[in-house]
Amino acid sequence: MSYTLTRPQFALLAGLLEAEGARESAPDSSTARALTQLGLLSGGRPTPEGRAALEPYRARRAVFLAAGFGSRLAPITFNTPKPLIRVHGKRIIDSLLDACIAAGIREIYLVRGYLAEQFDQLLYRYPMIQFLENPVYNETNNISSAMCARSLLSNAYVLEADLVLANPQLIRPYQYDSNFLAIPKAYTDDWCFEAKDGIITEQKIGGQDCWQMVGISYWDRADGQRLAHDLKAVYEQPGGRERYWEQTPLVYCRDRYQVKIRACREEDVTEIDTFRELKAFDKSYETG
Repeated sequence: MSYTLTRPQFALLAGLLEAEGARESAPDSSTARALTQLGLLSGGRPTPEGRAALEPYRARRAVFLAAGFGSRLAPITFNTPKPLIRVHGKRIIDSLLDACIAAGIREIYLVRGYLAEQFDQLLYRYPMIQFLENPVYNETNNISSAMCARSLLSNAYVLEADLVLANPQLIRPYQYDSNFLAIPKAYTDDWCFEAKDGIITEQKIGGQDCWQMVGISYWDRADGQRLAHDLKAVYEQPGGRERYWEQTPLVYCRDRYQVKIRACREEDVTEIDTFRELKAFDKSYETG
């Protein structure tokens, strides 16, 4: 028997399952009592039926967009793709890959283009990675990379591959619905979101009392299926090859999606855009 969980029911079941090693027990609440009556909790722990009820919400795969040149990090990217640059002795992408694996995600795809063969080195540590080739990465914006993976976006994280992840708990085994990570900001001159009732209503550059965009999102089954169609439609429009992939659900086809904000902190994740920022983040790059 399958169940459609309410958000509180999902949050309680997923939280208990993710904290299983810590032996956390369910609180005495109306949600816990309802789950117990349904046979999804017993003794404060998820039953086999409770685990099965969470399966539709499981993150099945992760798609990494890693095809770009990273021009603002020149000259270091002349010979190394940006996701493979080492920060504090570790490749940038490793923090993201490790978090996905810790969340039980074994189906991992990486879209590559610039210096594509260098990504083969990842297979020694992450043999489960499957590569997708983007032959037009230098002629288009990143929507072409999403096009390469558009059939894989259901129950999937989509990650920019150049983020240093300090909080691996942001990659969770279960997600209730489609969402974008974002940092609350009094002001930013970066890409950001306006939101109402937790749902993204606008994507723009710069704003006040807004949400600064972080390049990690999750797409549920239904939205992933919509993206497979909508990405192609936007890509094939005049000027479509110059779009950013996320503008498909957040701008050009916004009426077909209700993408939530998932809040995170400034210190949870860092995007290193320029060589100056790299030197500030890792002093080993200082040349004196």
